[in-house]
Amino acid sequence: MSGLLELAEGTVVVVAGQEWVVSLLEPHTGRVRLRRRDGGLGGAGSAEMSTTVAALVNHPDCRACPPTSAGWDAGRGVQPAGLEDLTDHQRAVVRLRFAHLMEVETGYRSGSALAALPGEPRPGFDPGCCTLQDRRRAKVAELRGLGEQEAAHLGLNRVSLRTLERWAARCRRLGVFGCANGSWVRRRGGHPSVGEDVREAIFAVRQETLHRSRVSMKTRERLIHQYVRERFGPQVAVPCSETLRLVWLEWFGRGGARQRYERSAARVRYCGEHVVVHRPGQVVALDTTQLAVLVREEVFGEPAAVTLTLALDVYTHSLVAFRLTLVSDTATDVAMVLRDVMMPLPLREGWGEEMEWPYPGVPAAVVAEFAGHRVAGLPFFTPETVTTDHGAVYKNHQLVEVQRVLGANILPARVLRPVDKAACERAFAAIQSLLLELLPGFRGVDVADRGADPEGDAVLTITEMEHLIATWIVKVWQNRELGEHAPAWDPGGRNSPNTLFAVAMGQGGFSMQIPDPQLFYQLLPAHRLKIHGGRGVKVKGLWYDGQALDPYRDGPSQRGGRFGGSWVVRRDPRDRRYAYFQDPGTGQWHTLRWNGLAPDGEVPAFGDARVVDLLRAVKARGLAPRSDAELLPLLLELIGGHIPVASWPTQMSKNQRRAHAREAAQGRAADSDRPAASTLADVSPGDRAAGDGPDGHRTGGDGAVEIRRVRRDVQAVEAVDADRRRRREQVMAGRRVTPPPRLGETLRRSSPFRLPAGEHDTGQHGTGEHDGSGSGVSRGGDPSGDGAVDQESGRGDGRQAR
Repeated sequence: MSGLLELAEGTVVVVAGQEWVVSLLEPHTGRVRLRRRDGGLGGAGSAEMSTTVAALVNHPDCRACPPTSAGWDAGRGVQPAGLEDLTDHQRAVVRLRFAHLMEVETGYRSGSALAALPGEPRPGFDPGCCTLQDRRRAKVAELRGLGEQEAAHLGLNRVSLRTLERWAARCRRLGVFGCANGSWVRRRGGHPSVGEDVREAIFAVRQETLHRSRVSMKTRERLIHQYVRERFGPQVAVPCSETLRLVWLEWFGRGGARQRYERSAARVRYCGEHVVVHRPGQVVALDTTQLAVLVREEVFGEPAAVTLTLALDVYTHSLVAFRLTLVSDTATDVAMVLRDVMMPLPLREGWGEEMEWPYPGVPAAVVAEFAGHRVAGLPFFTPETVTTDHGAVYKNHQLVEVQRVLGANILPARVLRPVDKAACERAFAAIQSLLLELLPGFRGVDVADRGADPEGDAVLTITEMEHLIATWIVKVWQNRELGEHAPAWDPGGRNSPNTLFAVAMGQGGFSMQIPDPQLFYQLLPAHRLKIHGGRGVKVKGLWYDGQALDPYRDGPSQRGGRFGGSWVVRRDPRDRRYAYFQDPGTGQWHTLRWNGLAPDGEVPAFGDARVVDLLRAVKARGLAPRSDAELLPLLLELIGGHIPVASWPTQMSKNQRRAHAREAAQGRAADSDRPAASTLADVSPGDRAAGDGPDGHRTGGDGAVEIRRVRRDVQAVEAVDADRRRRREQVMAGRRVTPPPRLGETLRRSSPFRLPAGEHDTGQHGTGEHDGSGSGVSRGGDPSGDGAVDQESGRGDGRQAR
C-alpha cells in the first residue's frame, strides 16, 4: 500500500508544486474535482479545478502529499523507522495484527480472495453480507474472548473499534508497519544533562587522552570535572559517572583497540568520497596468512606450517595469484606474486579442456599463441592499485621499486581497518571452509579446537598442496556463485568470478599484455657496484664473475647521478649462486656465477641466511681466504650440518631442519621463477641440474607439476665428493705418476739370506730369478715359477740353493 496515490475524498495531492484536496471523485466516469488546500486562487483564477484520473496519472508532477504526521518520526528530525527496527517478537506481533486487520478489511487474512485459507471467509467476516463496521465489531468481540494472558502476549488485549480504524489508516501509508506501536520506535530522549559546556569538556578530554597513554574511564571522568571547573567555574553541573560513561560509549565507541591504533583511527577524516570499483585490475587486494593445514616439507618429510600469500581482484573476486612459502614470505615472494598477476597461468598436466581459457571474444588458441603455452581459465592483467596491510614485507624499499617498475600504486590499508580489504579476508575464510577443513592435517582456528595429532595427520607435501589449491581455484572458485557479493548493477543475478570477468571484457575489451621474461630481473634487489678486473663484482660478501663483464672491467660505468660510475647488478635473495648483470650495449641479461662454485659439480641452492652463516664462520675461525673457491668446503660443511647427511633427522635441531627445508624450497621457487632460456645460457649443465625442481608457478613450458622428494641430502653428498675430487685433481695436475712397487719388494732387496752375484749356472734342478739388479737369486725346488729365469736378459746365477 505504501507509495500509491490515493484519490479518495479528503486526501491531499501535489500537482505542479501546489497542494490540492480531493473534494469529489466519480470512479464510474473518471472525473476528479480538486480544491486548493490553502484557499488561494488556482491557475484558472478559481479555488477549484476539475480534471480526470487519467490526466493525474500521466501528469509529470503529480504525487502524494508528504505527510505531516504520517509516521511517528515525521517533523522530529529523525529518519523514518521500518520493520527492520523491530525485534523478532515485535515483527511477529505486527504480522499477526496485520492478518487480523486484513480479515476485517477484506474478509481474508491474506488480504485477497486469491490466497484464501480453508474456511474463509468465516461467518461474520464475509464482505458479501457484512459491512465493514459489522466486521470490526465482530473482530473486537473475538479478541476480547481470548484469555487475558494470551491477548497480552500477542499485543491484542486493548484492541477497540478506534484501534482498528487507526491501524487501517496507517497501513494505507506505511504498509504492515502501520500496525506497530509508536512506543517501540519512539525518539530517544538523549542526555539533557549534557550541556554545551560539558560537551566541550568531553571532546577536550578525548583529544588529551588520545595523546596520553591509555587511561581508565574513571580518570577520564576526573579530567572532565577538572576541565569544567577550571574553564566554566564550579557552578556548572556535571552529570554522574554512569551518564558520562554512556555518552563516551555512544560518541567514541568501546575503545577496545590499542592506544596507537586509536590515534591512527582518530586522524582519519571521512572526506565523503569513496572508490567505486568498476573494472578488473582496478584494485587488487594482497594479504598473507598462515595456512590452516600442516604439510610435509620436502627435505626431511616433517610436518611444517606454510604461509599463503593471496592476490584477489576486488571487482570480479577472482583469485588471480597465490604462493605458498615455508615458514614466512619475503619481499621477493610478494614481488613475484605481483608478477604472477600479470602472467597467464599454464594449463597443467591432468587439467581437462573445461579448465582452459573460457572467456568469449578472445579464443584460447590466440591466448596460447601469445603466451607460448595453453592457458588455464584464470584472469591476468596489470594491476592498477594494490591494497596491502602493514606487514614488514609490504613496507620496504624493494616493494617501492616494484611499484615503479609495474606502474602500480601500492596503497596500504588503514591500521586495524579490515573493511579496506574485506574481500580478501572473506576469501581466506571461504577457502578454509570450502577446502582446507576437508584436508588431513587441518589445525582449526584455535589451539583449543585443534585435533589430537594434526602433525601426524599431515600427508600432503608443499608441491602437492600448491597443485591442489591451484586446481581448486581454477575449477571451483572461479565458477562459484558469488551470492550476497554480487555486483551492484545486478544484485539479484547469478554471477561468478568468470562471468563477471567475461562481462567486463564485453564492456571495456581485454588488453592482452603479457610481460617480458626479463621482468623477473627488474623485480630483484639492485646493487650499485664497481667491477674488479680479476675477481668481478662483490655482492653481499660474495664475488661473482662471468664473460659478460669482460668488456667493462677496465673502466667505470657511464651512469650519472647519485651512483655515478657504478654498475647495477641484481641478486635473488633465495638463490645466491648467481647474480644478474644487464649488458648496457645490448640490453641482454647475463648470469654471473659465484666464484666459489665448482666448474662441474652440483651445489645445492643457498640463500642470504646461509651466506651470513658462512661469513660469520669464516670470521670466527680466523680464516683469510684468497678466493671464494676456498669458501666452498666451509659452505658445504654448513649445508651438510657438520655431520653426515644421513644423520640429519636425529642430530639436527628442529629449527636447523626447518631452515634447511626453507632454503631448499626457496631455491626451487627461484629456479621456477627464473626465465630458463635467457638466464641459464651462461650456466653450466651441472649447475642447471642442481636447481631443477618445478614449484608450480606461472613460468614457461606446459606447467606440468612433478611431485617428488627434493634430495637435498644427496645433493650435499655429491657436492662434497665432487669438491674433494676436484682438489685432488688440481694437486696432481702436471706431476708424473709412478706405479707402486710389488708386494715384498723391500724384503727381497734387504734380505740377509741373499746370495752375492756370480757366474750363471744352468743346472737343471735350479731355477733362477732376476732381482732387477743384474743378478739372480736361486730358489731350489720352487714349483710355482717364482724362480724362473729372466727370458729377456737370458741371465741367472746358475747356482742351486743348498
